Parts: sequence; C-alpha cells; structure tokens
Amino acid sequence: MSGGADQSRRVSGAADLSRRSFDPELMDTEQVSFEEFQHCLRDLRRINLCTLAYRPTLTWLGRVVKQTGRRHLRILDVGFGYGDMLREIDRWAAKRGIEVELTGVDLNPWSAKAAALATPPGTRIDYRTGDLFDLPPDTACDVVISSLFTHHLDDTLLVRFLRWMDGHADLGWFSNDLHRHAVSHAFARAMVASLPVNRLVVHDAPLSVARAFTSDDWERLLADAGFAPGAVSVEWFTPFRYGVGRIK
Repeated sequence: MSGGADQSRRVSGAADLSRRSFDPELMDTEQVSFEEFQHCLRDLRRINLCTLAYRPTLTWLGRVVKQTGRRHLRILDVGFGYGDMLREIDRWAAKRGIEVELTGVDLNPWSAKAAALATPPGTRIDYRTGDLFDLPPDTACDVVISSLFTHHLDDTLLVRFLRWMDGHADLGWFSNDLHRHAVSHAFARAMVASLPVNRLVVHDAPLSVARAFTSDDWERLLADAGFAPGAVSVEWFTPFRYGVGRIK
C-alpha cells in the first residue's frame, strides 16, 4: 500500500462533533476517474445495505400512500448518486401495486452513467444531470426525496433546499440523512478500517457523520426556512438516521 493510501486510512478520532463540520469530502472536490467513482458508489451501496439506509424513506413513502390514498406517485430524488434509492423504490412499489414515475437529478454527470449501468434493463428511471435549482420553475412532482444529500450542503444552501422542496412537491418531501453522534462516528471509522472499501469512502464516511445533524440542528434549520414548530416531522431511525419530512 502506498504512503498516500496509508494516510487515507488513518481516520482521525479527534473530530469535534459539537457542531457541524464543513470540511470538504473528497467525492465533492477530488478529480477521479469514472472507474474509481463507480467503485466508490458500489462500496457505498454495500454500506447502505448493511446500515438499513433505505428503510426511513420507504417507511415514509408508505405513510404517504396510506394518508393520501394515492396509487400513482411522481417521485424526484435529489442527489441520487448510484441510483440505488430509486431502484429500491421501484421494487417496493412493484410489490404493492403502486405506479411510480421515478426521476433523479445529480450534479455529477458520472452519477447518471454509473446509475444507468447499475439499473436492470426495462426499469424506467430517468437519471438527469444538473443543478436542482436550475430545473424549470414549473417542474412538478408529488414527492421530493433525498438520501445522504443534505449533509453535503452548508446551512444557507440547505435552508434554500428545504424551501425549494416545499414549493415543488405537491404531496410532501423527505430527507434521509445521518445523525451526528459519537457512536455513529466511531462506527463509521471502524467500518472503513475493517472493510476493503475505496479510499474515498475511507475518508468521507466518518466525515459525512461529522457534517451531519442533531435534532437541534434540524429544528434550527427548519425555523430558518420558515416552517412553524411541528409543521415538519423530525424522526430518529435505527441506526443513527434522521428522517425529516412533511406530508401536506
């Protein structure tokens, strides 16, 4: 292993978790080949499976169907990455006889390429490349979701995103992201130290926890976005996830 790789595996345990970190993640800043980017996304998919990462979003979508009675949903996934959340939704909906129109938007053009390669033939998912804030003003969807996306945003941009979701989702919106906590940070460090994962994941997984949120963070950000107390649910999911959402 090279010296650079050795250094990437030495994840510091001295993170200050009393407030959000805004240190940059390598996936957001480093120029890498498509092959390495794809490898990183595959490793993240494995971690998502191990940590029950899809459950909060699927649970919330079930509530949307139950409360609204809708059997047809237009769903927009912001920051879709590998497209695995959308593929999980496709399987979830098929088992329940729910018709879905699935669209994802992501800034990185390699996300669309990697997601398309990982999507089985015949699965209808529209992977788009671009900035969500550049989508046409009349972009309509029933539900806006994001998973492991909001921790990539600073507070100002996140408040803007919360307002954007509320303005564009007819039925509601949901953010599924990490809980910033010493236990979840230690778990992320231990996982990347013990598993054969890409160097980007080694660096970014613990940092993602440090960039994530407590319930107090969410209450503050929701207030800054103009939501009245109690208008948006902030729910903790095992293991160390927050689901933040609103069903209109």
